[in-house]
Amino acid sequence: MKLYTFTASSPSLALQKAQKACGEEALVISTKQIQKKSLLSEGLYEVVVALHDKPNKLTKKIKPKPKLKSEDVLVNISKTAKQISKIENLSSQSLDVLKTKTKTKEPSQFKEIQKNLDQLNDKIKTLQNIIWNDTQHQRGELIIPPEFAQIYKITKDSAISQTHLRDIMKLSVENMPSYMRNSSKTIKRYFQVLLKKMIPSRVESPIEVGEKRVMMFVGPTGVGKTTTLAKIAARFSFLKHKNKVGIITLDTYRIGAVEQLFQYAKMMKLPLQDVTDKADFSKALNSLSYCDLILIDTVGSSQFDKEKISKIAHFLKDSKIKIDVNLVLSASTKLEDLQDIYKNFSFLNIDTLIITKMDETKKFGNIFSLIYDSQKPVSYFSIGQEVPDDLLVANSDFLVKCILDGYKGALDANPSR
Repeated sequence: MKLYTFTASSPSLALQKAQKACGEEALVISTKQIQKKSLLSEGLYEVVVALHDKPNKLTKKIKPKPKLKSEDVLVNISKTAKQISKIENLSSQSLDVLKTKTKTKEPSQFKEIQKNLDQLNDKIKTLQNIIWNDTQHQRGELIIPPEFAQIYKITKDSAISQTHLRDIMKLSVENMPSYMRNSSKTIKRYFQVLLKKMIPSRVESPIEVGEKRVMMFVGPTGVGKTTTLAKIAARFSFLKHKNKVGIITLDTYRIGAVEQLFQYAKMMKLPLQDVTDKADFSKALNSLSYCDLILIDTVGSSQFDKEKISKIAHFLKDSKIKIDVNLVLSASTKLEDLQDIYKNFSFLNIDTLIITKMDETKKFGNIFSLIYDSQKPVSYFSIGQEVPDDLLVANSDFLVKCILDGYKGALDANPSR
């Protein structure tokens, strides 16, 4: 087998040269950037291909093939993808053989072999992305280098805003050091750090002696406000803290909601006050003034039902104590609807966001985009229906892992509640 090297201003052009000279039987071994593109010169890429020796053609000079038409180039690229698959299969088989042979080797030797195989896999991924680079695909006004193709697809599939995706890719392409681009792991790590810095979160703090805290839960119907309130009540009354907790409900429209909250309060032995008007609200706050934490449930309403939302504002208007307003949202809601919900509830002066039903979706970019646009911190993630267990104190790392690794991967990496 002989190796031949070809260079050009892009991987695709170098590949075309290789195919013209060596034919379609050649196998692509590696591709790398030799010279970066600058204002005064084009970039330079190198492609190495291997050609099997034939007994009767050992000394035969390789003749260049006729010039290819544009449609021929596309066919060759397709065939190259098949060749890459051959290399990938070969590397897989090699890994099995090497693992068998290295059972008696020292751990340090095996680590070195594993490192070399990881580098080979990264090269294979780069080769698979030559198709991406062939026509210098543009995403909006930004050209995405092939080494970013995998992370671009993951982020795009997460349902993140196109504007945010373009901004994130632009920041990465412009600022990521070149040495980090040789490995898919370092590229992913860079993205994790970047995304984490873009979104705020609020760390849960214990209630100090003498401190009074009041939290109101608002949001659309069916997002899980009452269940989330019960989880937080349990968390502060006996799970993580030992605070005196009281509950007020303004949701007297739905008998089922009042009954559900009553049952939660009874099981946790917490006082519950139901309120129908502003005068009753003031009395309820006074009667629970001995509590360290007061949690207020509200009636769910459509983001377009301004009359119901205005009634909630009526209770907040003349309150003599600071009420922390928490907008509760479902992770499975599409971005456009999340934006409408936030916009129509925002006149209540939202302090924090609580995201529920994290276990009921596979896409989390919509949540990222809403948080980034609103710059409101997230306090909790609800990850199931079980009370009081399925509640996670929010942190940006968990959300970013949901986007890049999926919900299960994020939960495995952050099992604490």
